[in-house]
Amino acid sequence: MAAVGASPKMAAIGASPKMAASGTGLRGGCRLCEAKEAASSEGAMATNACGPPSLSLLCGRAVSAHMGALEDEVWVLPGPILQGILPLLNIYYLERIEETAAKKGLSTQAIWHRLWDDVMKTRPTGAESVACWRTKFLEAFFAHVLRGTLDLASDRRLHDRRFSPLLLGSRYVTQLTVCNMLQGVAELVAPSNRRVLDNLAGSLRTLKFRHLLFSDLAAQRGLRLLLHRLIHHGAVGRVAMYSWPVPETSLFLLILTVSAGFWQPERGPGAPDVPCGLCEASARAAAEGGPGPTVRPVPPGACRYSPGNSDGPPVGARRDGEDGRNPGLSGGAFPGSSLGIFPGTSGASSVGTSTGPRASGARVLPGRSESREEPPLPAGRDAVRGPASASGRSPPAPPTQPPSCKRSSAVSALLSKPRKRFKPASGHGCPSPRVDPESNDLVSALELFTVPLSTESSLTLCRLLGSWVTLETLTLSYNGLGSNIFHLLDGLRALSRRADCRLHTFHLSDLFSPLPVLELVSCILRVLPRLRALSVRVDHPSQWDGPREEEEEDPGVPARKAETPENSLQQLEVGFPRGRLQGPLLRSVFRVSRSLQRLSLDSAVFQSTQEFRLTLQTLREWNPRLKSLSLHDMNLSDCQKEVLFLLQNPALQEVTFAFCRLLEKHASQFLQEFVAVLKANSTLKGLRLPGNRLGNSGLLALADVFNEDSRSTLCQLDISSNCIKPDALLSFAKRLEASSSRRGGQPILSYLCLFQNWLDQDPALAQEATRRLRATCVAIGDVWTTTRAFTEYIGAT
Repeated sequence: MAAVGASPKMAAIGASPKMAASGTGLRGGCRLCEAKEAASSEGAMATNACGPPSLSLLCGRAVSAHMGALEDEVWVLPGPILQGILPLLNIYYLERIEETAAKKGLSTQAIWHRLWDDVMKTRPTGAESVACWRTKFLEAFFAHVLRGTLDLASDRRLHDRRFSPLLLGSRYVTQLTVCNMLQGVAELVAPSNRRVLDNLAGSLRTLKFRHLLFSDLAAQRGLRLLLHRLIHHGAVGRVAMYSWPVPETSLFLLILTVSAGFWQPERGPGAPDVPCGLCEASARAAAEGGPGPTVRPVPPGACRYSPGNSDGPPVGARRDGEDGRNPGLSGGAFPGSSLGIFPGTSGASSVGTSTGPRASGARVLPGRSESREEPPLPAGRDAVRGPASASGRSPPAPPTQPPSCKRSSAVSALLSKPRKRFKPASGHGCPSPRVDPESNDLVSALELFTVPLSTESSLTLCRLLGSWVTLETLTLSYNGLGSNIFHLLDGLRALSRRADCRLHTFHLSDLFSPLPVLELVSCILRVLPRLRALSVRVDHPSQWDGPREEEEEDPGVPARKAETPENSLQQLEVGFPRGRLQGPLLRSVFRVSRSLQRLSLDSAVFQSTQEFRLTLQTLREWNPRLKSLSLHDMNLSDCQKEVLFLLQNPALQEVTFAFCRLLEKHASQFLQEFVAVLKANSTLKGLRLPGNRLGNSGLLALADVFNEDSRSTLCQLDISSNCIKPDALLSFAKRLEASSSRRGGQPILSYLCLFQNWLDQDPALAQEATRRLRATCVAIGDVWTTTRAFTEYIGAT
């Protein structure tokens, strides 16, 4: 080792043990000899059964033990020698030498992968698709160290007193999860970890909160600083909250308001008087003629204006005391002012259990103009759409009067305090390490999963949404909204009116809905006509689901008068509860969504077969740009002609008919026509037919799609749960091989899914068929017993 371009220090390592012991080596030989003896004893313990370790291994361990003094010399070592040392380095030096190793043609991915296996002792999700094991390991390493769930002393490769574990991992963290009692938050905002926080501000993109519990005031103060640094002065663009059955009011709305761009420096008894250094730097730069300050005072009732507007409110938006109403906050109060997120306010109440009365005039839209007529919501919903109904309740307040609701005295005292709205700075006014100023646009994705939203929290979210112009994706999943969904629609309507609105994706799922699913979809499309992707799923039917005789007899009822305007929708996913849906309403959605490219319908049940056929015909005629169609758990046995008509769409690229009973009637005739249409379609790339009882005959019929006389370019096929036996699968594989040979050896399929078929009846044949298939494509399957399949089949019927 020492003879190949090594420095004098490295030559001492390569000297024989005898020379080192006698002191005839170079300077520092005794120290390295001691290190070699220690490494030798460790190696003897580790390799006792396999004999003594090699000399190169001993020397490598000695080098790794003294990297503090030998790092520069190690960096200039030739590639073959460096390759033997890399696996012996700890993670700190291994990360530092990464770039040098890459220049010498060496990869450290295998070393980081082994570190993951040794330290994490789990197989990560999607291990086959991990692009960089160094990033994967160090991100997980940071999370474990922060939570205190990893013993660094358990592995010598993890511990080095000269380095900080948090500082090392912070450069690779793109997603951070805060759990339980906000563990780790206080440590991150501590002055000693300022560089750690600076690194996170540059690398972190997603901030998650999971299983949060009640926290003390000190923890919430730390979270305020953390949110401000990572969102307002960082690169966090996605905030998600998961599994919070009983949300703490102050904590929940603190996260929401800061994510929406509001910032109120903390004052009061016990509050640390430590202003934000980045905000002060920006303010100084603004005073010297540079970029403006990052925060500005906002009076009570004012909204957060768009980030690009630093001169004042947009046209038509007036401050308190002026004529007109603010379009962002209809309640006349700062978002979160009723939440107890500031010192001195109460935070012990639960968001999920708050059941305060609906405010008079709560249905009045933020910034609603009297000169603009709003499309009405469906009639007959007075009990759920607002406080006024036919039962004698007082009507809503006029549009000139801001709605109000009952607040606590502590909260009311906050309404007179000036608030500040954070505005991202540009240029050098607000430095953020490794952050592109063009992308520093506050939070663009908000996700709430299993977080109950009460009326008060829904009203606050409504006010925040009205001016959240950077928001692009909104996900609300199982929040128990009920009639509070109308508050959110009000906020989204105000947001949609803004010219700088960016919202393009909305996901909504819940157990119940105050409206039938399709009416809810229509309402959302009326509120957000520029939406590009919409997903709505309701698990259980509401009292309004199902056919209504009066609506069928009189198509001119008020519920039908509110027509849905043409929209920009490109992707629509609807999951229906059990019960019959309204076919005319679904067809109207198809007609106004001329740009639709992806459609997914789950568990839709129509009032009659004719309704279903007419709906499929409308889809084919009015949506010629449709590229992907997915129908799940829908009875297509009486709509076979319409299915063939749909497959003739030249734009269609992916089709999924899952558990749709395609072959329940006229199986032989339909199979012939089905295969003929597939052979004539030259654009379809993916076909998924799970759970359609194809059987052996259906599988062999599909093999004709790949004959040499076919124009089909189908390359992905899913035939899971189709009662296929091994002999039919083997015949299918042989026919694919024959078709491939006639096409000059060109592969036919690239992906074949075989899950939950009856391949256990003849394991030898099944293995032979799978071997043949895997020679030409990626064929995946599982061990599925016939007994289990038969049980599920009986249960399904």
